[in-house]
Amino acid sequence: MRRQPLVCLLTLVVSALSTVQAQTSNSELVQVSPPTIRRTPPPSATSSMEELEKRGDELRVQKDYLDALDYYRAILAKKPNNPGICNKAGIAELLMQRYKEAGKDFERAVHLDHNYAEAINNLGVIDYEEKKYAKAIKQYEKAIRLQPDSASFYSNQGAAYFGKKEFEKAVADYAKAMELDPDILERTSHNGVSAQLPSPEDRARYDYIIAKLWAKHGDRDRSLQYLRRALEEGYKGIDEVYKDPEFAELRTDTRFTELMAARPPAIQE
Repeated sequence: MRRQPLVCLLTLVVSALSTVQAQTSNSELVQVSPPTIRRTPPPSATSSMEELEKRGDELRVQKDYLDALDYYRAILAKKPNNPGICNKAGIAELLMQRYKEAGKDFERAVHLDHNYAEAINNLGVIDYEEKKYAKAIKQYEKAIRLQPDSASFYSNQGAAYFGKKEFEKAVADYAKAMELDPDILERTSHNGVSAQLPSPEDRARYDYIIAKLWAKHGDRDRSLQYLRRALEEGYKGIDEVYKDPEFAELRTDTRFTELMAARPPAIQE
């Protein structure tokens, strides 16, 4: 008989847990992913720095960033004053969105090599990701002065100007980037830029601008692709497409006529 209260208590606990589980399963929850884990054996103490760097690069490409960091850190333990490895370690940290740690690595790389344009650019990327667009632009300007033939630097700076809503400067930088590398905008992340733009209107303007640049370069397929995106984002100035000289050739394409006649409805958010 003494066990009865305990049994009753257990029954109540189980019942309560069942109720909580039922309520939880019927609600909208954010599932937090488990932290990134290491999947590769640690670097061997007998490996050369070349072997460590090669393996670290392979792991970074495979998105095993923590493992890659182990290999980069192993190199820095042997040779601390290696700006290239500091930069690579920073990239791995950045890709895990560990901006503070990445910033320290990039700053160390620049301290070791004041003319390290890539590391300076990467400091700008951190500022951009944190929506500190003016600071990002200053970093990109430094990188461009050191390496004026880098399409990526101009593309990054264009994104920062776009974030500041300085659209004319953004267009100039994107145009320069495409002059240096016609495919730069396809290799950089369109979604990455869009994620920084707070409203559908800004994203629509971005798509329209990129459509205009592709049209200017004579790439009708890509221009139409971005023009459709601008329509789907509800770009309010879409009728400018009939006036902007960059679209003169595109306006003779039947696909342009069909697209503008269909006017895909804006996607609602």
